[in-house]
Amino acid sequence: MAIYRIHPEKDSTIWSETSVAGIYGNAGRDEILEIGGYPDVNQVGRSKRALLQFSSTEIINTVNNVTSGAISCSIKLYNATATSLPSDYTIEAYPISESWVNGLGKLDDKPVNKTGVSWKYRGAQEDLWGTEGGSYLTSESGSKTVSLGNTHDISIDVTSIVAQHYSGSINNNGILLKIEDAFENYTETSINLRYFSTNTNTIYSPYLEFKWNDTVYNPGALPQLSTDNANIHVNNLKPEYLNSGDTRFRLTARPTNPVREFTTSSIYLQNYVLPPNSFWSIVDEYSNDTIVDFDPSFTKISADSNGSYFDVKMDMFSPERYYKILIKTTVNSNTFIFSDKNLFKVVRNG
Repeated sequence: MAIYRIHPEKDSTIWSETSVAGIYGNAGRDEILEIGGYPDVNQVGRSKRALLQFSSTEIINTVNNVTSGAISCSIKLYNATATSLPSDYTIEAYPISESWVNGLGKLDDKPVNKTGVSWKYRGAQEDLWGTEGGSYLTSESGSKTVSLGNTHDISIDVTSIVAQHYSGSINNNGILLKIEDAFENYTETSINLRYFSTNTNTIYSPYLEFKWNDTVYNPGALPQLSTDNANIHVNNLKPEYLNSGDTRFRLTARPTNPVREFTTSSIYLQNYVLPPNSFWSIVDEYSNDTIVDFDPSFTKISADSNGSYFDVKMDMFSPERYYKILIKTTVNSNTFIFSDKNLFKVVRNG
């Protein structure tokens, strides 16, 4: 398995506009995270930023005990709605330099909730940020530019930030996400990006994704598949899996019409390995959302003397849902995708 995910231990939106009473609110339990720039009723430019923090214990355990070799890290957020967007915009990520309290509020609470982090305060109302809007460092950063026509889901490379959190060079106070400076405090229109938070009741919770290359390609004497006119399926697929532990999916690959040859066994039982440039993907069967996309570096299929295979950590899947495995391979310079009804259900462990 070359992909592993952990979810935030806390997240919240902070915004520069105050209530009618001049109070900064907390949204630590809201189902949505918001980022953007907009004018208030007096045409004063305002901003919204998102804060997320991932457990140091989980980061250290993942790096030490789950991954291997060179690691890539990215934050993924799923877009709920987006309004009045420019033709392209950049979301920036920075390490937060001060600790903060998540709080129990929501964006539209009335009266305004003051139990945790806000634009001015990092916790209780007497705990001021060193800099309003969340104090952050610029020594490490990540960014993602998005254009119109995209889904507006975002995946931001934060490898350098996570590396500093892991080593302890920077205290892990989380990561701040903001729109680029040109669109903060924006007055021409209301740019508003709304993402699902960790409190969502959907399958779209944000996460920190670790990727690494664990591919081993040593097929021994097995022949390599050389035609797209083939049957490819998971030969050890079970109907259900618990959402915990590791699973190795074993693939059977055979030409539909194998070349006849003299042999003591059936040519229809000969297993083939997929070419080295083969990849796996997993899709939610009901929503058709891609849970793990084909990745040329991190979802490559391995092979040994028993055939092709790939490993998956099952705890990154939402339980009580069905998933479909897709296989992509390139044969004779042509790329093909096979699904073959490779369906399985993930069920809750306990």
